[in-house]
Amino acid sequence: QLQLVESGGGLVQPGGSLRLSCVVSQFTLDYWHIGWFRQAPGKRREGVSCISSGGTTNYTDSMKGRFTISRDNAKNTVYLQMNSLKPEDTAVYSCAAGEAAVQNMCLPLEFEYDVWGQGTQVTVSS
Repeated sequence: QLQLVESGGGLVQPGGSLRLSCVVSQFTLDYWHIGWFRQAPGKRREGVSCISSGGTTNYTDSMKGRFTISRDNAKNTVYLQMNSLKPEDTAVYSCAAGEAAVQNMCLPLEFEYDVWGQGTQVTVSS
């Protein structure tokens, strides 16, 4: 059964950094796009970034510059490096997998993804 498990969340001060991990099991990253999403209290879930099965990356415009997605195929893990964190980045961050229709093109849009992790809480506060 396909499974994704996130980790790395926590409490961080404004301006700080965190690296989230998404370990995927039972499937290879070569055939799946992986996306990161977040949902703040009282708000709709929004896309952050994605990495395609071919390794190309894409970001929601508002996330460009501070967030970086990457992957380690040997560890079957996708990372989200978050820098210069702000209180408005506080949310539950989830990763998700979607079958790759186009190898080198992914979009951080919910409907593109079928399998979701349970999420990890990120709180940015002083």
